[in-house]
Amino acid sequence: MAIEWETVIGLEIHAQLATRAKIFSGASTAYGALPNVQASLVDLGYPGVLPVLNREAVRMAVRFGLAIGATIARRSVFARKNYFYPDLPKGYQISQYELPIVQDGQVGIVLEDGAEKRIGVTRAHLEEDAGKSLHEGLGNSSGIDLNRAGTPLLEIVSEPDLRSAREAIAYMKKVHTLVRYLEICDGNMQEGSFRCDANVSVRHRGRHEFGTRCEIKNLNSFRFVERAIQYEVARQIELIEGGGSVVQETRLYDPDRHETRPMRSKEEANDYRYFPDPDLLPLALDEAFIEEVRATLPELPDQKAARFTREHGLSAYDAGVLTASRELAAYYEEVAAGTGGGHKLAANWVMGELSGFLNRDGIEIGGAPVTAAALAGLLRRIHDGTISGKIAKEVFEAMWTERAEADAVIEARGLRQITDSAAIEQAIAQVMAANPAQLADYRAGKDKLFGFFVGQVMKATGGKANPAQLNELLRRMLAG
Repeated sequence: MAIEWETVIGLEIHAQLATRAKIFSGASTAYGALPNVQASLVDLGYPGVLPVLNREAVRMAVRFGLAIGATIARRSVFARKNYFYPDLPKGYQISQYELPIVQDGQVGIVLEDGAEKRIGVTRAHLEEDAGKSLHEGLGNSSGIDLNRAGTPLLEIVSEPDLRSAREAIAYMKKVHTLVRYLEICDGNMQEGSFRCDANVSVRHRGRHEFGTRCEIKNLNSFRFVERAIQYEVARQIELIEGGGSVVQETRLYDPDRHETRPMRSKEEANDYRYFPDPDLLPLALDEAFIEEVRATLPELPDQKAARFTREHGLSAYDAGVLTASRELAAYYEEVAAGTGGGHKLAANWVMGELSGFLNRDGIEIGGAPVTAAALAGLLRRIHDGTISGKIAKEVFEAMWTERAEADAVIEARGLRQITDSAAIEQAIAQVMAANPAQLADYRAGKDKLFGFFVGQVMKATGGKANPAQLNELLRRMLAG
């Protein structure tokens, strides 16, 4: 009997906090500066300089903790995590170890079969980022850019509750959505603002003990996370079934070769020689500060999706798609309000035509040439019968390319629907006269020819006949 394997995954997500200054210095966190121009003496670890904690970074961490229903530590401690690496000039990273600021939260995800699952968040702690090693274009040398040194990070550590690469992606996307809703991280994965390490192990299904895990470092796209986990799971199973054993180590994912490869043996906590940072007092939070932060929380994605389902009559799936980003949800709500309550019509157009054009052109919702107000104007013309849904697609494309309003496009191109019954009847009569054989077959019982006649009348009217009127009049006239 073949062994059934179970995958066990935990993610450590690093979200760069959207502060203007670094976590312990006043140096800028702006992206794209020339190497080493945004590294202060504090970031460089010069003797005699002292770190000063950025209050805004603390506020953002608390904001996240409250959003996931976690415990906010009234007292947390910064520690020195000691290791030597060229991009770490102090020889240690300031992080939180034994007493993190956020503990014991949960994030809900929806599985492929529609079931919901709660993923535990062990902790979320504040820490500073290290610098960056550069290798391209430097021959046999490496360069060091310390602009990122001291950039504030919130490391979000999940419980090992994830059982597949798909679950891991669903969880990572949910956290990505959440930090953007909270406006604590821009979520830009290309710039390194949101990345993760994946801890992966396998075990025989039904066993409670965890297998030996490997950590895959610095994954900066959803696709890479999924592929890296799938490869690593297959590698570990093949290794064990071949009589070998998994070695606990840190691995890197190579997207060109679609494989993970060893980076170094996996360190344990004692390898880092953690101890409280003597330059930083324990972080003490009072109830007033926490309640002040709580009062600023926005409507969160799950709450918004539940409202869309309850008040707008949308399906859970549609509500989930529309709340995947704060900007998309706001756009949809403005469209729905502008159409006079046509929630389903608005949802279909935002998820369909609009999203298709955004994907085609590779732009974000904020850069859409068709504003929410303009799309609402188009949908009003469908609703009042000025144009059909089919013609509306032609109008939308013109609005997108010409940045024009719906009414202007409709008038300029003469796209108003024909709602004059006499005109539609005249077109039907002409089509019937031109197709006597098909008319005889239809009246002899070949009902499928109805579609043929619809198409011919639409062709004769340039696609402008009101579909509902056309169907009603055509059935009557074909029946004789």
